[in-house]
Amino acid sequence: MKSRNSLTEKVETILASLPAERRHLVLFLHRVQQELGYIPGEALRMAADYFAVSPAEVYGLVTFYSAFRLKPGCRHEITVCQGTACHVRGAPELAAELSRLLGVRPGQENPEKGVSLRTVNCLGCCALAPVVVVDGEYKGRVQKEQVPKILEKLTVKT
Repeated sequence: MKSRNSLTEKVETILASLPAERRHLVLFLHRVQQELGYIPGEALRMAADYFAVSPAEVYGLVTFYSAFRLKPGCRHEITVCQGTACHVRGAPELAAELSRLLGVRPGQENPEKGVSLRTVNCLGCCALAPVVVVDGEYKGRVQKEQVPKILEKLTVKT
């Protein structure tokens, strides 16, 4: 008998903690990503079986929401909100400054430096605009002059 791998066991444990109701699918995806750092293809297939939905529906959810990743990320993930409130309060300048200092364009990653930079349409926290998320930590009302200090705290070679 073939032994199950660690990934399969982790996904099965998460599935077992949830009722097999379609409404728990997004929660499952969040938990998998929290545990593994991304959502592997095997987890998508297992979710489709468990929640009795098509693999295309699971894939559609993962690709629709910008919070989900289908491949492992870098050590440091930086996201700049480009929603209307953030945009008018300077988000494009923040993204440009981060890009300049990191040597990574939005939408790209630099595995050598261990950092990725991306922009999203909205993070839903407009009152804090402009918002930058660094390794899951939301930073509100960020000014361009604060960017070097934000990066100092990371172990990134700039």
